[in-house]
Amino acid sequence: MENSKPAQVNEFPKLFVLRWGHRPQRDVRLTTHVALTARALCASGFILSDVVDSHIEETVAKITKAWGGDFHFEMGTPWKHAVKDWKLNDGIIVHLTVYGENIQTSNVIDKIKAKNKNVMLLVGSQKVPGEFYSDEVSDFNVAVGNQPHSECSALAIFLDRFFKGKELEISFKNAKIAVEPTDRGKKIKTYVDLS
Repeated sequence: MENSKPAQVNEFPKLFVLRWGHRPQRDVRLTTHVALTARALCASGFILSDVVDSHIEETVAKITKAWGGDFHFEMGTPWKHAVKDWKLNDGIIVHLTVYGENIQTSNVIDKIKAKNKNVMLLVGSQKVPGEFYSDEVSDFNVAVGNQPHSECSALAIFLDRFFKGKELEISFKNAKIAVEPTDRGKKIKTYVDLS
């Protein structure tokens, strides 16, 4: 299966999600959902910083193998190292936080796109260090609303605004399985034997 409209998302710079503060005993389900949301909504990759959690890696690899696409996954990289490398390679850092510029009432998405650089999104799990808000770390602090909410929902809304909804039209290349949209029931297309 090939991408039906690959240029629509590829017209944008590369976008990675860095997950900070993951606690393996507590956050495995939500961190997995953050990674799968990043993948499904056309982020290029995911970095689970400072910690190794093989359960999340296995889940993301299994989903990517079956549902297609190219999705980079890494873990254990110290967040400061990841941020420094990203900036040294001319990328920008966007921190998703309830305290940032409101995505609806500001032109922050336009300002991010005007940089025409690859984007790393910082998504916290627990309370993030204060330095995340500084310009030494984050080029932009962005809020999806200014009310308490899930980091997974913030990521989904940001990606949808960033890609202008075009990520929802993409078919993932090399998919072995895909949903066939229907108004009733469930329909799945299988392209190869999954066993």
